[in-house]
Amino acid sequence: MLSMTFFAIAPGAGLPGLETPAALVDLDRLERNIARMASYARTHSLALRPHIKTHKATTIAASQLAHGATGLTCATPAEAGVMSAVCDDILLAYPAVGPKLARLMALPRALSLTVALDSAKAVDDLARAARAADRPVRVFVELDVGMHRVGVSAWDEAIALARRVRDSAPLEYAGIAFYPGHIRTDLDSQDAALAALGAAIKSATDALGRAGLAPKVVSGGSTPTVWRTHEIGGITEMRPGTYVYNDRGTAEIGACAPEDCALTVLATVVSTSVPGQAVIDAGAKALGREPMRGVEGEGWGALLDRPEILVTRMSEEHGILDLSRSDWRPSVGELVRVVPNHVCIVVHLNDVVYGVRGERVEKSWRVDARGRSQPMVTS
Repeated sequence: MLSMTFFAIAPGAGLPGLETPAALVDLDRLERNIARMASYARTHSLALRPHIKTHKATTIAASQLAHGATGLTCATPAEAGVMSAVCDDILLAYPAVGPKLARLMALPRALSLTVALDSAKAVDDLARAARAADRPVRVFVELDVGMHRVGVSAWDEAIALARRVRDSAPLEYAGIAFYPGHIRTDLDSQDAALAALGAAIKSATDALGRAGLAPKVVSGGSTPTVWRTHEIGGITEMRPGTYVYNDRGTAEIGACAPEDCALTVLATVVSTSVPGQAVIDAGAKALGREPMRGVEGEGWGALLDRPEILVTRMSEEHGILDLSRSDWRPSVGELVRVVPNHVCIVVHLNDVVYGVRGERVEKSWRVDARGRSQPMVTS
């Protein structure tokens, strides 16, 4: 049987001691990002329920909670199970359908559980599972406010679902949820879209109120719109995720500054044999393969200290740096740090993340909520 040996890295070790590619997080930037978001939420009297999809790590979630987050948001029951070790109030912002319900109901009974959904079947199945498990579950009715992914866009449907939840003990109708993921333009060009979003939320809450179903919680938000969340009338809870680490895409639209990008991929130059380019050991399996803002041709990442140098081509384990815009010519063995386009998918590719200050490794943590934690077939 093959076994894998993991080599311990002592605190204070330099970056050359890490095997690449490796995910690095600048601890000063991380701490600043977490504190800044917590301050924003307090200033505007908004509950902060961060989505853990970006960091997928209990150690980061614990820091968010210590800074005042009221709970956490997860996308899968497996994530919720891991995060229940540090949090007693979790929102599953995803319809729970099929075998996922069994894992959901197996979560610790002390956990306050909320589920967002958008169909009568999801209500009925969740109610049946909750009754069998004899546990209350809070429910948000999911609204479609422009993303056209999940959620109901007709308010009479939202009213019908809210009534169905209210009448399906032990479910508890707790409010509404929405995700404005369709708004990804620069912050200073979001006025019209945010006004339309606010109008839609007001229309929905007014309709629910007239039906005697006024939502106690209006939960929404995203990192691209996060610093203008308070402008969305009626919102009570925000659920940003990317802000802890940020990325090239977030900086591109002005939702963070380049110096707020905390996570980079440390890579080694492994070849310079082709003129005008350098090859690093970080390809699609280290950087993911998401174009900038959905547009081809803008590269798959950029160097932290030389943002004009892009990863313009990739295969699974090779990333090609285009050197045509720079007179810098790296040597084989030289280390570089790549700011990824989309940090969430990069984190999910790593078992361990290294926290650094300057050029020194201070600590590391496991990405303990990555993967699906699927059950094995037993004989």
